[in-house]
Amino acid sequence: MNIGTKLHTARTNSQLTQEQVAEHLGVSRQSVSNWENERTYPDIISIVKLSDLYSVSLDFLLKDKEENTETATYLNYLEESTNTVRSNHKLSKIILTATYLLIWAISIIIFWLFPGKDAVAYSLMHLWIIQPVSIFVISLIIGAQNFFGGYKWAFTAIAGVMYMLSEYATFGALNFANSGNLIAPEFGMVFVGIVSATLGLLIGGLIYTIKNRKAKKQ
Repeated sequence: MNIGTKLHTARTNSQLTQEQVAEHLGVSRQSVSNWENERTYPDIISIVKLSDLYSVSLDFLLKDKEENTETATYLNYLEESTNTVRSNHKLSKIILTATYLLIWAISIIIFWLFPGKDAVAYSLMHLWIIQPVSIFVISLIIGAQNFFGGYKWAFTAIAGVMYMLSEYATFGALNFANSGNLIAPEFGMVFVGIVSATLGLLIGGLIYTIKNRKAKKQ
């Protein structure tokens, strides 16, 4: 029995129309029809939802005693889809990390473009607006997408150290340039970065939890 026939059989056994299935999955009726006629294939998320909706196992939908060409093609499709999702997640993590580092570096560079009193004014905006907000937003995205799994909480320590270094590269360096006195980093500044990152991760984690609960209910 091929994939399309299995999907059709499971749907009719569940006494559901293609329209009802499409509404449940958030796709068009034509998509459901295409799956059952094997013009196209459902992605891995849709096949899991179909398994739950039809109350059949994934083994029933994906495996066969004698694997035919259609089954092999679909399994290859699922593997490619999974690899694509993984690649997209990896790329998103890289972009997110690069964005934070770029904001951090540019804000420090811009600080040194302002001479005299303007540098002091900008340093306040740099330390109390730009850096904390960027840390919060980045950690919010990390939490909402559950990037890095449990390791995401390491970002709180990283953000704290980066925030401390941003203060040292602006106020500390400016003081050294004006007086010639090299001072130690303000280690207390670490907590500002930690608090900003923790808030972002907590709120992002809440968004992720709510999103998953809605998906399960659907």
